[in-house]
Amino acid sequence: MKDCNLPLVLASASPRRQSLLASLGVDFDVMVSYANEIDEGTSPTSIVEENATAKCEEVASRLAYPAVIISADTLVFCDGEVLSKPQNIEEARSMLYRLSGNTHQVVTGIAVANTADGRKARGSETTDVTFRTLTDEEIETFVQVVNPLDRAGAYTVDGPGSLLVSRYDGCYYNVLGLPIVRLDKLLRKVGVSLFQRINAKKAKFL
Repeated sequence: MKDCNLPLVLASASPRRQSLLASLGVDFDVMVSYANEIDEGTSPTSIVEENATAKCEEVASRLAYPAVIISADTLVFCDGEVLSKPQNIEEARSMLYRLSGNTHQVVTGIAVANTADGRKARGSETTDVTFRTLTDEEIETFVQVVNPLDRAGAYTVDGPGSLLVSRYDGCYYNVLGLPIVRLDKLLRKVGVSLFQRINAKKAKFL
């Protein structure tokens, strides 16, 4: 496919999403969305896709130049219940105790829009995440070291969070908040190929 060559705009303040996209060596702008988010709906995928779409549309309404907008929304679901960002440390501890030794789902919705020609696409990715059984001391250490109030489910899997998980079933990058392969498939529907936008000098490797 021929890339449309429009600039990319990431509608997210998430440093993890920005880092994941930047690691590809792809150029993009950042424009934070102020859309209202929901945590109830007919299914986990419908909730995150609606949130991602709302973010995309809100940024599109303020964007002053033609571009392809990328937005995403990630939520944690345990036994079908949404675990949003905890309101306080005690709620964060409670979430981690609930996840300890159990398997839950991380679901990310993605919405993309080409504002030049009106093409849009959206989809979602689900990953099963199994926590190891955590001790009281380990949970306390984690909430003190990592800011759990800024993360759905009170955790992250990078840095110290890598000690929490015993198994992933699905896309690891989805758990970080941006399933890259799913994103590339959706972007192709609106005229963008991430492969064609790779800058070898800017790409980052571990």
